[in-house]
Amino acid sequence: MPLSEQEQRLLDEMERHLMRNDTDVVSADRGANTLSYRNIVYGSVIVLLGIAGLVVGVASSLIIVGVIAFVVMVGGVVLAFTPTRGVASARAESVGTRKPTEARASGSFMDRMNDRWDRRNDGR
Repeated sequence: MPLSEQEQRLLDEMERHLMRNDTDVVSADRGANTLSYRNIVYGSVIVLLGIAGLVVGVASSLIIVGVIAFVVMVGGVVLAFTPTRGVASARAESVGTRKPTEARASGSFMDRMNDRWDRRNDGR
């Protein structure tokens, strides 16, 4: 069901407002979480080992071997498709500009969120 004109106009306005005011969205590093070829290769090898174990389990009528092999295959797929964090973002988080004690000392969660909102709107 398509949106009405008013809903479409409101959605466009919200999108423009978000892109104009939310610097995190505009300046986000889109390549920060990418798939690693190393993880894909390791995951593929693990999946192949799991398939071999599954064949052995079925051929020898040992159900537990087949179940374990299936779990290994699922682990290989998860490893292959797990995104890695970019070097730049990991380095930026490790350096950090504020100490953890400063974040706790600033007040409640809502106070910190209000401070972030104010800094974002001030352009700092």
